[in-house]
Amino acid sequence: MKKLVNQRLLRFLVGGGIAALFNLILIALLIEKLGFNTPLLRNVANILAIEVSLIVSFFIYRIWVWTGGVWTVQEIVFKQIPLYHLSAGAALALRIFLVFPLLDWLGVSYALNTLIGVGLNAVINYILSDRLVFRDNDADSSSSVDLYPPEGLSPAFATPQRVPESNHPLLGSASEPFFLSVVIPAYNEEGCIQDTVERISQHLTLWEIDFEILVVNDNSRDRTEAILQALTENNLHVRYVNNHYPNGFGFAVRCGLERFRGDAVVIAMADASDPPENIVGYYHKLREGYDCVFGSRFIRGGRVVDYPSHKLVVNRLANLFIQVLLGIPYNDTTNAFKAYRREVIQGVTPLISHHFNLTVELPLKAIVRGYSYAIVPIAWHNRKTGISKLKLKEMGSRYLFIVLYILLEKLLSRGDYVKPSLQYPEKLKA
Repeated sequence: MKKLVNQRLLRFLVGGGIAALFNLILIALLIEKLGFNTPLLRNVANILAIEVSLIVSFFIYRIWVWTGGVWTVQEIVFKQIPLYHLSAGAALALRIFLVFPLLDWLGVSYALNTLIGVGLNAVINYILSDRLVFRDNDADSSSSVDLYPPEGLSPAFATPQRVPESNHPLLGSASEPFFLSVVIPAYNEEGCIQDTVERISQHLTLWEIDFEILVVNDNSRDRTEAILQALTENNLHVRYVNNHYPNGFGFAVRCGLERFRGDAVVIAMADASDPPENIVGYYHKLREGYDCVFGSRFIRGGRVVDYPSHKLVVNRLANLFIQVLLGIPYNDTTNAFKAYRREVIQGVTPLISHHFNLTVELPLKAIVRGYSYAIVPIAWHNRKTGISKLKLKEMGSRYLFIVLYILLEKLLSRGDYVKPSLQYPEKLKA
């Protein structure tokens, strides 16, 4: 299936390039050879060239990319071609009226904005063409998924995913000792850090999990450190360290990942947005043998509460872009709340993100490097106290940099950084 998708995507890109070249040649012929050389006629030539190149691209895709299916005149003329026009128009409108203004607002340069826009336009057109226009009528109905609309939107296009059986790790024994660390970065969180730590501690104790909670004080200027000192004195499961790096979410998490003592680590937020019961769920998934556990708020069973509408829209677009660009089933990459075994953390270092872009660097490196993972539904609650430290306008280009960096690793590294058991299986067997 992966080879089929890759081959289809490559043919789609080549076919799109051929259609674009045809468009340029046709408009040049109309203007230079046929005399469409007045302002009105140039517009007519442009419209004709676009329409004809759309028809050409339709038949290239229909014959070469999405083969098979129904070839009746009624199906082609009255259904597939109109739907294809609709998908192409929708992709272009989304680029013009949403993607370009959004990236411009985030401060992305015009050239890079245009490049991203063209790429995203192709991605959206591919998805719409695959799902709306050319999907075979006899496709397996079991592949369809239900939509789950949190807070009035419909961003969920996937059910919970499991690692394919061929890639499933050896299941761990529940009787083996397993120590769980929870790393919490905290910057000026005096209003919520105590409640967050105490709730997590109570839940993990209730489930008789061997654990520690490591809070990284990111050079807070309020009473956060004083509260942490009191917590460590009253709870043997809790300890804290001061971030020895410069200020920043990514630096604080990296500091915690250098200091945790467990067999695995969960990264959780200080603002109580991540329910402790989901940490328990992560723990049990890790005990099944997975290298990583990724939560999704946007699959069946997941939910968000009081998510700011503008951030939710940006979140869904960003995660869709990541999902399609890297060809992964996971649809909530940007959320920090995830779990990793110690060997995964060792396998994805050195980490380079300074800020919230670390939330995509960690899971994408783990996926690209071949570590096994489970995707489970989780909940998310907006903070009740304090202010969010995530600034979308400042982080847009940083997220993009990390995503492109990992895409280059996936395409060009030739497996140099994959999980050791995949890179040198014969040595491990010996």
